[in-house]
Amino acid sequence: MSRRVDDNPEEMETDISRVASSRRHSENLPYVHKVGVPPKPNLLKEITETVKETFFHDDPLRHFKDQSKTKKLVLGIQAVFPILDWGRSYNLSKFKGDLIAGLTIASLCIPQDIGYARLTNLDPQYGLYSSFVPPLVYAFMGSSRDIAIGPVAVVSLLLGSMLQQELDPVKQKLEYQSLAFTATFFAGITQFVLGFFRLGFLIDFLSHAAIVGFMAGAAITISLQQLKGLLGIKKFTKETDIVSVMRSVFAAAHHGWNWQTIVIGITFLAFLLVAKFIGKKNKKYFWVPAIAPLISVILSTLFVFIFHAEKDGVQIVKHIDRGINPPSVKEIYFSGEYLAKGFRIGAIAGLIALTEAAAIGRTFAALKDYQIDGNKEMVALGTMNIVGSMTSCYVATGSFSRSAVNYMAGCQTAVSNIIMSFVVLLTLELITPLFKYTPNAILASIIISAVIGLIDIDAMTLLYKIDKFDFVACMGAFLGVVFHSVEIGLLIAVSISFAKILLQVTRPRIAVLGKVPRTTVYRNIQQYPEATKVSGILIVRVDSAIYFSNSNYMRDRILRWLTDEEEQIKETNQQKIQCLIVEMSPVTDVDTSGIHALEDLFKSLQKRNVELVLANPGQMVLDKLHASGFPDMIGEDKIFLTVADAVMTCAPKMEP
Repeated sequence: MSRRVDDNPEEMETDISRVASSRRHSENLPYVHKVGVPPKPNLLKEITETVKETFFHDDPLRHFKDQSKTKKLVLGIQAVFPILDWGRSYNLSKFKGDLIAGLTIASLCIPQDIGYARLTNLDPQYGLYSSFVPPLVYAFMGSSRDIAIGPVAVVSLLLGSMLQQELDPVKQKLEYQSLAFTATFFAGITQFVLGFFRLGFLIDFLSHAAIVGFMAGAAITISLQQLKGLLGIKKFTKETDIVSVMRSVFAAAHHGWNWQTIVIGITFLAFLLVAKFIGKKNKKYFWVPAIAPLISVILSTLFVFIFHAEKDGVQIVKHIDRGINPPSVKEIYFSGEYLAKGFRIGAIAGLIALTEAAAIGRTFAALKDYQIDGNKEMVALGTMNIVGSMTSCYVATGSFSRSAVNYMAGCQTAVSNIIMSFVVLLTLELITPLFKYTPNAILASIIISAVIGLIDIDAMTLLYKIDKFDFVACMGAFLGVVFHSVEIGLLIAVSISFAKILLQVTRPRIAVLGKVPRTTVYRNIQQYPEATKVSGILIVRVDSAIYFSNSNYMRDRILRWLTDEEEQIKETNQQKIQCLIVEMSPVTDVDTSGIHALEDLFKSLQKRNVELVLANPGQMVLDKLHASGFPDMIGEDKIFLTVADAVMTCAPKMEP
């Protein structure tokens, strides 16, 4: 080799000058990062990671790592019964806070429970039963410190309206009660199964907008139902829609209204609303709206007893059974025609109860800066309803009004639920005869004042401002409940939630990008009007995973963008499009249909003499593209790390 160089000194100098010139030229150009071929993924590892991320994203077994068998057993028991964990650090100071909170929510729950039982078309004592056993079970198994357990208005109405479609609560009283316990049992089973198999993410399919509308509609429906007690009407419709209710109300206007009942109801309703306003205006007086229902019951009961208002047509409670919950295992339908009906009703009621409890638990956990395990909560709620169904209870869950009072009263742990439960026990054993002369009007007033808070006008206004589709979902659920039934409203809420998901999946956003002046950044030209398109290059960004449901739309939409650009270019005599760059950073995944759509797009572009270039595909997308051989089709050098690299490489190749 040295002899050859010596023989041609001029050729050697020429080669050296070429190399030096090449180096100087490359030093002047920015470095273009190449997108490397990813390592071949391990199928088993990929499936394992997907399952883990779907069902065990919070790594619930991390506490068990590197622990002895004895320690693992202790941790396992504490996982099932969290009270054994936090109970070790429980002290007198915490008990004082829980005692005050427990007594406060007990004063609120007792009159509410009697009223909510009537919404379910059950005797008053069943509402009290449901605030005795379920809170005790939850206190041992639940992880929320602030949630207050018991019957709630929405679930009570939903359960009552669905049960009375199957059985008459008056003529078939015993069968009706058995079906209620059966529904409660299956509500608990549904909740337990969702938690045990870590399927809690399923309840997230019911959007916030749909829940806001559903709750508001339920509040209106519940309030309308209370007109029977508030006006002293004896014959009242069993339907829940606003048209039927108002027709029934006005039909009884001439001879069915009782003025004494109206006076009692309106007076104490005004008192309760004023108390609620005081508590909302000044947080220090949280106890005012909490104790107002019990004061109302006491005063109205004394008024009826002293003046014997029941003789003038004022309807009263009359009788509440004394004693704690009787067993009801034998009353649950484990076979026969009512088994399937009980399962259907229970599953729906259980999901709604679960949604409400999850929202409440997360809200107060965020306020106190602690975390709750959603799946453990479901197991706890499911267990308490299963046990409750066997002890004459109907579906219980977290109550927002009571939980708010519990929080403001200074609760420290779930012991406040235990305190409340024991107060309810004392009420069942000693005080129930005193409710004999309690007027139905006061119970109606208490329920109306409690559910008014479910109508969130501010949330509806915000939905309208932020997302019109969310507002449509909200109003659809609201109108469905108010003008038809709770079940139809719920169905509309779920349907619209799924419709929104399908719309977003099947019609992803595709944006045309332009270069932001004085940068190498490329952004949506609609969001940044100052961003300019690159001559001869069309840059688009797909803002979604590419699946079978949207792959054809994605391909057709990009080709339509290209056609529109070409028509504009003909009118302005600009350089024709020679390169299409697809920015893929928002594309989280792609399936076989998506890859076929990209292949079809490449073939269509070839016919137009347009190059297809990809920018910044993610690892999962890149894995699947290489597995399909797509980079070999378009060329390995057509995949870039950034849009800027792609533009810099494609621009010098442009033909004039």
